[in-house]
This record gives sequence, structure tokens and C-alpha cells, in this order.
Amino acid sequence: MDSSTIVRLFSGAVFLSFLAIGIAVAIFYILTLSRALKKCHPSSRTMEPGMVWLLLIPLFNLVWNFLVVNAMAKSLGNEFRLRNIPSTEAEPGKTIGLAMAICGACSIIPLVNMITGLVYLVLWIIYWVKIAGFSQVLDQAPASAGPAPMQAL
Repeated sequence: MDSSTIVRLFSGAVFLSFLAIGIAVAIFYILTLSRALKKCHPSSRTMEPGMVWLLLIPLFNLVWNFLVVNAMAKSLGNEFRLRNIPSTEAEPGKTIGLAMAICGACSIIPLVNMITGLVYLVLWIIYWVKIAGFSQVLDQAPASAGPAPMQAL
């Protein structure tokens, strides 16, 4: 085996390692979203928890991200109203989530992606932490059996 073959094998192994780590992190992120939706009463949900797994589909996820953010915000808002949980936002997490989704969609544009890719990563982490926090709030508040008051469109 010559040195160029060894370099290629090493590069391939490093690439696959980063890819595997990226997929594992994405799975934990999606698990957080799915679990937060599962904690919402079915009448509060605007999306089924299993639908967030479509975020694993490359390129499709650039559009689906907007729908997930919107559904998460409406579902959490409905659930907070159902449980009488005070919230500073009518649709919790929507603002940061939409900013994240916009940066994610813009990150496929050449040259623009140098800025938006990094901003997307930061916003994605912030959004993940916010949703995890909202999920913990739902754990602490008693669940209600009645239907959620639906938000006016």
C-alpha cells in the first residue's frame, strides 16, 4: 500500500466518522422534538410526533424545518394554554425556530452559506435548548384531560 492510498483511507474514515456523529446528533435533536410533541395532549398537537423524523431526509428537510417549527410552536402554545402555563410567547420557540429555518435554507446558497451556515448552527443549538426547556416545563405541570383551547388563525 502506498502513502496516497493510506491518506485516502484515513480521509474516508474521518469523513464517515463525522457523518456518523452528525447523524447521531440529528437523531438526538429529533428525539427531543418528538418527545416534546408526545407530551402535548393529542387535541393540542398540530403535527404527530413521528412526523418530525422526516427531518432526516436531505434537502427535503430545508422545507420541512419550517413546518416543524410552526407545528411545534402552535402545539406548545395550545398545550401551555390547556395547562394554564404562563408563557411570554403565544407560540413558544417560533421566532428563534423560524430564524434557524431561514438560515438553514439560505445555507445552500454559495458564498452566503459561509455566514448563514454558522448562524444556523448557533440558532439550531439555541432552538434545541429552548424546546428541551419547554419539554421540562410540560413535565412539571399537571396534564389536563380536556381539549385544548385552539388558537385563532
